[in-house]
Amino acid sequence: MENSILQDLIDKLNEYNSEEVEVIKKAYEYAKKLHDGQYRQSGEPYINHPLNVAYILADMHADRDTICAGLLHDVLEDTEITKEDIAHDFNQNVANLVDGVTKLSKMNFSSKQDQNLANTRKIITGITEDVRIIIIKLADRLHNMRTLQFKSEFKQKENALETMEIFVPLAYYIGAYRIKSELEDLSLRYLKPDMYKKIEERKLKIEEDSNSCLQEMLLKIQVMLNDKNIPNEIKVRTKNIYGIYKRLSEGQKLADIHDLLALKIMVDEVANCYYALGMIHEEYHPINNKFKDYICNPKTNMYRSLHTTVFGPDDRLVQTQIRTFEMDKVASFGLTAYWDVEKGNARDVMQEDLKSKFQFFKSLTEINSMFGDNQQFVNQVKCELFSDKVYVYTTSGETIELPKGATPIDFAYKIHTDIGNTMVGVFVNEEYVPIDYVLKNKDRVRIVTDDLSYGPREDWIEKAQTSHAKRKIKEFNSK
Repeated sequence: MENSILQDLIDKLNEYNSEEVEVIKKAYEYAKKLHDGQYRQSGEPYINHPLNVAYILADMHADRDTICAGLLHDVLEDTEITKEDIAHDFNQNVANLVDGVTKLSKMNFSSKQDQNLANTRKIITGITEDVRIIIIKLADRLHNMRTLQFKSEFKQKENALETMEIFVPLAYYIGAYRIKSELEDLSLRYLKPDMYKKIEERKLKIEEDSNSCLQEMLLKIQVMLNDKNIPNEIKVRTKNIYGIYKRLSEGQKLADIHDLLALKIMVDEVANCYYALGMIHEEYHPINNKFKDYICNPKTNMYRSLHTTVFGPDDRLVQTQIRTFEMDKVASFGLTAYWDVEKGNARDVMQEDLKSKFQFFKSLTEINSMFGDNQQFVNQVKCELFSDKVYVYTTSGETIELPKGATPIDFAYKIHTDIGNTMVGVFVNEEYVPIDYVLKNKDRVRIVTDDLSYGPREDWIEKAQTSHAKRKIKEFNSK
C-alpha cells in the first residue's frame, strides 16, 4: 500500500517537477523514520496519511516546499523533532509551513475548548502568513474525511461539522471548488447519512437518464467549435450531492434545479467564449434570467466563466459553463492553480492577489486585529465571513460581498472610510431607503455623501454587521 502511494506520488511529480523528486524522497524517508511504529485507527502505518496528503498536493502541482511540508506536517505534533531541526535539515520555508499547520500544545491551555479555539484561529489566520498553510491543511482534512469510517460515530459527526463550518468556507474563499465539493459531500454523508444515500441514488439515476441527451449536446457543440477551428474541450458535470441537498432543503424541487446538469466548455481565448455562447444560443433556447457573465464580473474569489441555462434535447434544462482553459484551472483549483500558471513565482503571486483582489482577506485581517479573545474571534469569523453572503453592486457594476443582514452602512465603509463618514442618504435600485435597510442579493446601491455632514451617529454601530464598519464608526466618534 505504502509503496504504491509513494510510486503514485513520484509519477505525479515526474509529470511536472521531476528535478525535485530526490528532495521530496528525502522528506518521505525523514517522515517515515520519525513516524516509525505509529499507526492510524485503520491499523495501517501512520506514514500512509502524510503520503496521501502529499499526493493530494502534488495533484494540484504544488511546489517542492509545500509537498515536503505535506509529508512532514505531523512530525512536530507527534514526534520529538523541532522546528529548528526541520529548518536545518530542509529549509526555513518548510519549517514555517510545518509549524503553520501544527496544533498548539495542550500544555498551554486550561481546557480542551480553549485549545480548540486557539487552533481554529491559528488555522484561519494562517492564510495571512502564507496561503500554502491553508492548502496543506485542506489536503490534510480531505484525506482525514476520506478515511473517516474508522472513527467513532461521535467523532465522525464532530469532524464533519467542523469541516462544514471551517474548512468548506476556506476552500470556497481560495476558489478551490474541487476540494470544497468533495468536503461538502463527505460531511453530508456522516451528518445526514439517509438523506445522502437518497440523493446519491437520485443523482445516479438522473446521470443515467440524461447521458444520451448530454452526449448529443456535447458532440453537436464540439462539431460547431471544430468547424470554426476553435481549440476546445468539453466535459459533463452533475451538481454535487450537497449542492442538490441545499437546494432541496430551500424548498426547490429536483426538476427546478437549473444547474443540476452542466456542460463545461473550455476554449482558447476570451473572445471565443462569447463566440461559443452565441453559437449555443442559436442552437438551444436560453432561459434569459439564468445567464451570468462572471468573465466581465468575476466572483469575489476570482472565479470566471459564462453561465447560461438552455433547453436541451428531451426538454431537459442544461447549464453550459463557457471559459478559457486557464479560467478552468482557476475554477477547479482556485489560488492553487497559480502553481501551474505562474510556476516559480506562484507563492508570491498567490499572496499578492489574495491581499489585493480577494475581499474576504481584508475583513479577516480586520477581525483578527480587533478581537484578542479567541472565542469572540471565531464567532465573528463564523457570522461575518463563513455564514451566508449577499452580493450587491456599486453604481459602476463592481460586486461587493457582505454578510447576510448587512446594511448600507456596511456597504459604505467597505467602499471607503470617507464615504461611510460622510454618508447622508442611500438609494437602492434607484429608490430611497433608510440607513438600516437590509441589503439583498443583486441590489444596486448608491450612497449620497455630504462633506459637511455631522458624521456617523453612535447608533449606527448597532445597525452595522461588519467589524470594519463598527470600528470606523467608533474611531470617528472617539475623536
